[in-house]
Formats: sequence, structure tokens, C-alpha cells
Amino acid sequence: MSDVAVVLVSHDGASWLPAVLDGIRAQTAPIAGVLAVDTGSKDGSADLIESALSADPALPVGVLRESGRTSYPQAVALATAALQEHGLDPEWVWLLHDDSNPAPDALEQLLAAAFARPEADFLGPKLREWPSLKRLLEVGVTVSATGRRETGLERGEYDQGQHDRVREVLAVNSAGLLVRRTALEELGGFDEHLPMFGNDIDLGWRAAAAGRTTLVVPKAVVFHAEAAHRGIRRTPLTGRHTHYQERRAALFTLLANCRGRALPFQAVRLALGSVLRMLGFLVVRSVGEALDELAAVVSVYSRPGPLLEARRQRRQRQSAPPDHDRVTRLLAPWWLPYRHGLDLVSDLAAAASNQAADVAERRRAAAAERDPSPPVARHKTDDDEDFEDTGLVARFLTDPVAVALAVAALAFVIGARDAFGAVSGGALSPVPDGAGDWWALHYESWHPIGFGSAVPAPPYVLPLALAATLLGTVTTMTVLLVAAAPLALWGAWRFLRVIGRLISRYGAPRWLLLWGATSYALVPLVAGAWGGGRWGVVVAAAVLPWLAHAALGFAEPEAARRWRAAWRTGFLLTLLTAVAPVTWWLCAVLGAVVVATSAVVVRSAIRDRSVWGPPATALGVPAVLLAPWWLPAVWEGAGGGLFLDVGRWPTAPTDGLDVLVGRFGELGAPWWLGLVLPVLALLALVPRPTRIGVVLCWLVAAVAAVVAVPLGLTTVDVYGAATQQPGLGPVLLVVHGAWITAALLGAMALTERSPSPVVLPRVAQAATAVVGLVAAAVPVAGLVWFAGWGGDELQSHPESGIPVYMSQQAQKAPEYGILVVRGSVADGLTYQVERGDGPTLGEDEIAALTDEDADATTLVGDLATAPAPEAVDALTERGIRYVVQPAPADGAVATRLDATAGLERASAEDPTTRAWQVLREPEPTSAEGPRSWARILLLVLQAVAIPVVVVLGLPTMRRSRPRSME
Repeated sequence: MSDVAVVLVSHDGASWLPAVLDGIRAQTAPIAGVLAVDTGSKDGSADLIESALSADPALPVGVLRESGRTSYPQAVALATAALQEHGLDPEWVWLLHDDSNPAPDALEQLLAAAFARPEADFLGPKLREWPSLKRLLEVGVTVSATGRRETGLERGEYDQGQHDRVREVLAVNSAGLLVRRTALEELGGFDEHLPMFGNDIDLGWRAAAAGRTTLVVPKAVVFHAEAAHRGIRRTPLTGRHTHYQERRAALFTLLANCRGRALPFQAVRLALGSVLRMLGFLVVRSVGEALDELAAVVSVYSRPGPLLEARRQRRQRQSAPPDHDRVTRLLAPWWLPYRHGLDLVSDLAAAASNQAADVAERRRAAAAERDPSPPVARHKTDDDEDFEDTGLVARFLTDPVAVALAVAALAFVIGARDAFGAVSGGALSPVPDGAGDWWALHYESWHPIGFGSAVPAPPYVLPLALAATLLGTVTTMTVLLVAAAPLALWGAWRFLRVIGRLISRYGAPRWLLLWGATSYALVPLVAGAWGGGRWGVVVAAAVLPWLAHAALGFAEPEAARRWRAAWRTGFLLTLLTAVAPVTWWLCAVLGAVVVATSAVVVRSAIRDRSVWGPPATALGVPAVLLAPWWLPAVWEGAGGGLFLDVGRWPTAPTDGLDVLVGRFGELGAPWWLGLVLPVLALLALVPRPTRIGVVLCWLVAAVAAVVAVPLGLTTVDVYGAATQQPGLGPVLLVVHGAWITAALLGAMALTERSPSPVVLPRVAQAATAVVGLVAAAVPVAGLVWFAGWGGDELQSHPESGIPVYMSQQAQKAPEYGILVVRGSVADGLTYQVERGDGPTLGEDEIAALTDEDADATTLVGDLATAPAPEAVDALTERGIRYVVQPAPADGAVATRLDATAGLERASAEDPTTRAWQVLREPEPTSAEGPRSWARILLLVLQAVAIPVVVVLGLPTMRRSRPRSME
């Protein structure tokens, strides 16, 4: 066998070099000599190499001392050029790092494979982690289309001989690479544009394109510490930002080696992929790596010179057309990046679903430390989560709770059948044609609604616009109305499960969770909110249990987790406030009561910022994220919208009795059905073991009721409806949610799973059984009622009285407005202006909160009593194209308008409807208004604050940082 020279590159590797040098001396295969290149070590690595190997006179040794700016490709090139100067002319060069320790037979196995496969020019060992020695690092590597270094190994996979087949790969790590010297020289060595990372994959790519073979030899083992990648060692070339260097190398390698015709596509794909990777790093709160990602893209794309030079060098060294088919076969599959993305999403979902449950687990662990007595032994029940190894279908069919959940979800969908497709009615206005309408409504400072309005768009417009961008406006509203109840069911189940675990080590039985979750999900449905088009209350019911679930994090023992819960709770409170503004005021009062109570019980709590700070932060987050809504609303005189339920007004008022029985007027289920919950909550005060928890639930309900009192006694002025009662929807949800929680806690005290079950007399047992049957009938009756009679006012489309051709013309541009005048001079006239396709979701609230335009009222009065050409010109300047008097029209007004210069009679389908067209064409800017730079600044603040809050509130996820390229 031909001789082999070892090239050892070192930089501050004194910690590993003694073992590495021992590994070199222990090789069972002959070595012609060792040539070391030290790149500016400050720990005496060069002297250590000389003194350690000079003791073996049969082993020629040379040490090249270079500066710290010497890159790895330069170091290898210097070493191979200096081999002959040291009397060495080997066929093979074995490359080792100062942190790579070879097994005694590593070189022998590599040479044996080279003898068996003479076409191979590059051979690499199996890399195992040092110092663990058993964990696999690499058995050959490739790269995905996004630049991710792919090893084909699982995280933390141990070496059990499962990858011991010699096979061709795209590349092998330079730590332990055995390379034919002539092949390395013909390829030009390692690319100097890749000073530290990625040069091994680049070399393997160029070798495969040139028709050369790279093999991985798993029987040859090298232990690698990966000091540079792990940040254990820093050099002038890596600096502090290792991820930046790795990602830059990945981008450069892919762009330098891809086909010429694919270069533009690859450049765009990598840029977009880097943006997605940045978002992924932000999601797991790796802000530094996200910035490194951005810096890597800017570094490669802003300086195309080195990249173009690298591509030119590759073309110049090609003696034959590149073998792209071979390269493609050795690259990672195209679908692999998508699988990694799905893995990340599933990891985040798992982490999010376990957040609040961890609160109970950690509290039980703390209690176990205080009380080390073993838990009470019990038989395995159907509530245990370690299911037998049976089929999924069989497991489902034999689980009554799972079947009942499926039936409940199906009943929810059946009851929401009217929401499939375009839907409106009651408090729900029609949705606009496209998501762009909602986006425009959100960022406009002046809305062409009526005669124009500076009242800001409702806060829910932004999340609706985001969803509609993906789903469309109609589908978005359908998903909200159909999925709200199942989502509320899911959230209530998780919240009640955690509450049960906080009360008892065994938690609440699953059948009890089923009752509580289903009863809560039915609250807005049987209350008439769904049938009355009060979609804000319906969506709020779905978000509320998730908010309560997140707020349980305030009880965390660790301060860091309480602050994390603050951001998560604040974001959910923002969503809840967007669809039910009164929720913020309700939570503010509840938070004040909780903090005050904590200060009384634990006096030191008020001095601990980590106790009162998280709830205060959670309340402050909506104030910042929703600033483009509430601040302009206040200074535009529309502050009353901060207390109203969202939707079209007027809606029927809600009194105290309605809140008690959970009804909105006459739209809900029979009143006696809602009376069961407060009775059950009262009875829950009887069992002693859970009385404290039940009292706390009643405290929450009492605070909500106190908040409802001033809301129920006041009114808000809205245009077109005189006055409107503030929204009591959130109060109703909180009160009934508290009662359901109290009833569940009371029932827990009577179950066998309680550590100290309550023993009742026979009469009491019979009464309890009757109460249980009545309680069970509540969700069943509610499901039956909603599935049969859920949608009362939905799908109603009142006629506007406007000719169809005028509405079609108005949809073309906002300056083609339609002035609709109703009533008579004797009885009083009312007017409104319709633009576009009529008032849509979000626009009707702006119109209702806009103060009356006195000049417009005077103008309409002049038209009705003594019209003049100047009044018609004023209509044109205000963007009015048509004037309509729907039936029954006032003949006196119609006669005057017929005789007015500048107006022309227009046709209408109804002969009793009168219509006129303004002859003068309106200017395109006639419906525009002033721009508010203050609101634009608030929108910028919102755009920056939302992703920050989302990232800060995301759950902690354990992850192993994937390497880009090393």
C-alpha cells in the first residue's frame, strides 16, 4: 500500500492535542510522516506537537507556524505544498483537526476500503462525539436545497452498528478525510472563499461533478469534539457569530455550485428561505441566530464578486461537462426541508399544549417535596393516558368520553350549518368581497364611509384581514362561526383539566371534564349570540378559556415563567379585546382584585415586582397592540366603542336577569335551561374539600357582576340608533364560565378519585343523583336545541331599495356614492350614504360611531326644501353620484329634485322609488380626506410590537440547533 502523510491543522487545541497525538502514534497502519500547521495558537499547541512527536525518530515531523488569519483551506494548501520540502511524496493525505481523535485502526480501515474501491479518491470515517464516544455525529454528509447540513441521523442517535455499510456520499467531514493528493490538487483544494465551515461539502460537490467518488467507511472511527461549531473555541475567522459563518458558507456553497440556469431561481429561493428561517428562529426566541441569518444573506448577496469568481474557477478547472446527475443523486431529497418545517410546527404545538399543564405538574412536584409520603395506590382507570396497544378505531369506539366528544363536535357543526357560505343577519354585516378591503380599512386614516370619517377601523379588522388573505373573506367568517364552538370546547377542556389537577393530584374525571367543556361551549350558542349574529361574543367564548389557561402561568413558582405567561396572556387578551372590548375592563378589575387580595394575604407580594408585574404587563400589551384603534377613537370622539360589543347596532339590551339565565333577549334557548348552572354553582359550596376553589369561582362571578352594573345603567350614543347599551357579552361568558368551573369542583369532591371522598347519607346520595341527572341534561338539551334551531336571524338580507345598477356603479370607485333619503318633510327626513357594495363588516361600526356632519345635514335639508345648483355641486364635491328616495317617497321632495338643475331622473325597479343622477362627473379625489401621520406612527408601532409580543409569549421548546454546514 502506498504511503500516507498526516496533515494536522491546529489552533489553540492544547486541550485535545495530547489525545490526538497519541491516536496518531497508535495507528496500526504505517504513516510516512506528520506535517502540522498551527494557525497562531496562543496556548503552545505548536510546541506541544513538536515535543510530542519528535520523540519518535521513525516519524518525520514538521510544524508550519502561520498567523491566526490563516484559513483552513490555506493551511491544507500550505501543508501539501511543503510535503516534498520535508522529504515526503505520499499518494494519500490524511487530514486531521486538533480536536479529532482517531481510533487505532481508523487509517487501516480507510486504506482497506481504498484498496477495495480503487476508483475512490476521497474516503471519510464515521464521526462520533467526543467525549461521549458513543453518540453519532456523521456517517457521510449531504446538503438540502435550503442549505441545511444533512447527516441522515436522528438527534442524539447512538452508534450500534446500524450505519456500517461502505457507501458513496456527497461529502465527508474534513476531520479524518483520507484524500488522494493528486485528486485534491486537480480540484484546486478547498475553496478559500470558505475559510472555516462548509468547505468539506463544497469539495465533495466539486468532486462528484468532476466524476470522482467519495466514500464513507463506517468501520473507521474518529472522535470529534466540534470545538468551532459548538463555540468552545473561537478564532479570528469564526468570531462570536458561529451561526453567521455557517449560514454564509451554506448560501455560498449552494450558489457557487448550482447549475447556471438554476442560479436565479436558487438565489430567490434561498433569500425567501432565509426569511422563513429568521421567523423560525424568532419563534423559538433565538434572536441572535435570526440576526446572523439576515447578516449571512446580506454578506453573500451584497458582494457578488467572490461568488462569481468561485463559479468561474469551477468552470476553468472542468476538463469535461460536470456530472450533474451524479450530484443530484447524492444531494438530499427535495422534500426534506418541508419535513423539517412540519417537525418544527409539531414541536411548537406540543410545547404550547403542555404549557399550562406543566403548572400543575410543577406544583404537585413541589408539594411532593414537602410531603414525601407515597401516593395512594389505585387501580388503572379509563382516565389514564397510557392506553393499551390496540387499534385506533377500536380504542375510540370503546371510549365513551371520546365518542361523546365526537358527537358534541358533530352537533356543533350541524347547528352551524347556516354559516357555510356567505352569511349575515342580526348584528352580523356582510363581509367584503376581498381581503384587500379589510386591509385598506385597517391602514386608512380617512374612510370613504358616508360623507367621510376619521374614526379608526375596529381592532378585529387586522386579524380578519390576515386570515382572509389565506382563506378569503367568506371562508374566514365561515371558519370563525363553525369552529368557534369546537375551539371553545377544546380550550375549556384543557383549562378545566389543569384546574382539576391543581385541586387534586388525580385531577377531574374525564366524564366531568366532558360535561364542563361542553356546557361552556354551549353558553354563547344557547344564549342567542350565534343566532343573533353577535359573532364577537361567539369568537370571544372560544378565546376566553385559552386566555384563562395562559393566565394560570401567573401562579408559576419561577419568576421567569410568570413573565413568559404575561406576554402570552397579553397577546390572547389583545385578541379577546379586539372582538369583545369590554373584556379588557373586566380583566383590569379582576386583576386589581387578585393583586389586592394577594397583597393582603401575603404582604411581601406587593413589593415583589415579579408578582404584580406580569398581570400588569398582560393588561398593558393590548393597550400597545391596539393603540391604532383606541387612541384615534378617543380623540375622534368615538371612545364609546371601547365599551360596545362588536357588530351592527342596535342590538337588544341585556338586563341582570338575562345575565343570570344566560340569554340575549328572546333569541336563546328556554330560560330555565340556563338557570341550572347558577343552582349547581350554589350547591357546589356544600362539599368542604373543594370549597375554597368554589368560593374563588364565585368571587370571579361577583366581580364580573359588579362590572356589569355600571355598564347596564349607561348608554353610548351611536349614529342611526340613538343609543346603544354597552356590551355585556363578556360578562355573561365570565359569569357562566365561573359557575361551570365551580360546579365541576364541587362534583370532584363527590367522586371516588378525590383523595378524601365525601361520604353522604342515603337521602343526600339520592338528591345528588337527581342533581347529577339534571346537570347531565343541560349539555344534551343545549346540543339538541342548537342543532335544530341555532340560526334565527342569520342569512337575512334586507332590501336596501337602491337600484341594482347604481350599486354596481358604486362598487367601481368610492366617489360614486349614493345618497339615500328616507321619510318626509312633515315627519322628518333621515339620510345615509352608501359606497362600494354597501356597509360591510367593520364599516358599519365606523359609520355608527362617526358624529353627525352638520354641513351634510344642512345640505340634505336644502335639497329637500329649496334645492339649488350650488347644493348639487356640493354633492359632487362630496363624491355623490346618485340620489335615491326608496319607497314610499315623499312626492313634494321628489318634485323639487325633479326641477333642480344638475340632477337627472334615473330609473328604478320599484315605481314608487324615485332616483336621480348627478350630471357632473365627480372627481376621483372627492371621497378622499386628510391623512393622519399620528395614526400611521401607531400602525408602525403595532407592526413592530405584534411579532415581538408573539415571540416573547411563545412556549419554551427544547430543541437541538441544526447545523448549517461545518
